[in-house]
Amino acid sequence: MKPLKNWDNNTWLSSRKYIHSFNSFVLKQVKLDRNSRILDIGCGRGKILENLSIKLKLLNKPIGIDIENHKDKSKKIIFKKTDATSFILKNNINFDLILIKQTIHLLKKKQALKLLSICKNNLNPDGKIIILSLDPQKNEIPTFLIMKKKLEISLNKDKKLFKFIFKNRVKIVTKKFVYDVQIKKTKYLQMIRNRYISTLLNFTDEQIKKGLNEIRNNYGNILKFKDRLICFIIKNNDS
Repeated sequence: MKPLKNWDNNTWLSSRKYIHSFNSFVLKQVKLDRNSRILDIGCGRGKILENLSIKLKLLNKPIGIDIENHKDKSKKIIFKKTDATSFILKNNINFDLILIKQTIHLLKKKQALKLLSICKNNLNPDGKIIILSLDPQKNEIPTFLIMKKKLEISLNKDKKLFKFIFKNRVKIVTKKFVYDVQIKKTKYLQMIRNRYISTLLNFTDEQIKKGLNEIRNNYGNILKFKDRLICFIIKNNDS
């Protein structure tokens, strides 16, 4: 799969309002303080970690892992361009929060199971793993025809993946994070050109061009929708 370079580049996902809202949600799920150690798997540019670090006045720089080394990544994190499983195995660090946001669906079933097992073994006693992905039941992201079909296929695969990796975790907690998005159509068209979501990565230029025309014709100048994420929370002592 091609690297996903643009998913958090100047979109609502990188806005201060979104990051503040998201981190407020996270801090309701797990107790953190200035001594906490945090790992973000699939951190992008590290803006979420940066905001958490400032908010909590962390003594230990949070660690972010990603396969893409962005030039404008946050300087308030320790960034590692590496495989998450390899990094955790090689480094003897226990974490209070391991965040896996819109990343786990990119892994194969066995890879996801292995990663979660290793993460769980590297949690502090009260630590938690928080996994977030697009809600497969309710999706409002504006799409064009072929994008909608591909996204539905992807979300159905996600449902099967979640069922597989969480089937033996009876104590898992499920939450929802919902963010109200309002964005100019011109901006959203540019996001599609940049293939801001993994569903668009393998589309041809002609498919993107056709999709842009569909969005122009089917939506008003301002797009309003809810960005819905499903959240799975695994505690250190969960089975």
